[in-house]
Amino acid sequence: MPLPSNSRMKTDGLKHGAVRSQAAEVGFVDGQPPGDRRLHPTWTGPSEASHVSPAMRSCLYECRVMHHRFAPRTHGFVYRIFLFALDLDELEARPLRFGLFSTERTNLYSFRSRDFLPVDDTAGTDAASLRARVGAFCARQGVDITGGRVVLVTLPRVAGYLFNPVSFYFCLDRGGRPVAAIAEVTNTFREVKPYFLGPEALQTDGASFRLRVPKHFYVSPFSDVDVAFDFTLRLPGDRLDIQIDDYAGGARTLTSSLTGPRRELTPARLAWFTVKYPLITLRIIALIHWHALRLWWKRVPWFAKAARRSDQHGLYRPHHSLSLSDVS
Repeated sequence: MPLPSNSRMKTDGLKHGAVRSQAAEVGFVDGQPPGDRRLHPTWTGPSEASHVSPAMRSCLYECRVMHHRFAPRTHGFVYRIFLFALDLDELEARPLRFGLFSTERTNLYSFRSRDFLPVDDTAGTDAASLRARVGAFCARQGVDITGGRVVLVTLPRVAGYLFNPVSFYFCLDRGGRPVAAIAEVTNTFREVKPYFLGPEALQTDGASFRLRVPKHFYVSPFSDVDVAFDFTLRLPGDRLDIQIDDYAGGARTLTSSLTGPRRELTPARLAWFTVKYPLITLRIIALIHWHALRLWWKRVPWFAKAARRSDQHGLYRPHHSLSLSDVS
């Protein structure tokens, strides 16, 4: 996860037997997703699904994470998680407080806007709402989402503990058309780097963003900072479908996907997911370290964070091993 287009999986990924079996587990057969998931270019979002009350746009996604490393050693896993898809405009208009979930308050699941998109730490992330920070960040890239909507796919704090390898923002203009997406990547040093996918990354289907961009970020000691991220972010609807690949030159070295169906955000559903996926943020960080240990055991070469300081830039909340001049 830290997480292709389907045709790329067919041509250069699924020829690997291990990936074929794992891709089948997450719903792909020979690189093709199940069913017909064509979407209208004007996205109405997950709230408009026929079985969902229009009173609640925020929802949950029950997902499978697939991660497979091709080089220099093969390594892969598949596991289940769930994620929140939170409509930020809805949260501002009507903060959610029910059962185990609260916004800006302590609870088992606690969403606090200051935990996300710290693009102006000099002023403090409480200086503006998260929705306003997303709007300002898009505006700096030349995209206006005034009067539009933002859906954030992420995990909140769970029992007070927060860790998201990557969160996704899907941004619509006032006409309901998708105009941007942001992938907010966080490493285990708690550094944050947002990757912006603007209108030029919107595909001809009007329902997905695709962009390959230099990483310039220390995500893992087993992945160099000068490789490229290849994002394929499909707008969440009845299903969530996201893929991020790593490329070293023209060679794909790693693939990750996040797929799963939409579930309503209700007190009963959240209580069931609490039993089914207990302490999910702690489980994620534990799995990251467990698989790092396995990669070390396989003698995969690793890279010290301080060794490539000048190649780590465009990030927020830099670790003390980096100077300000390195990350500006």
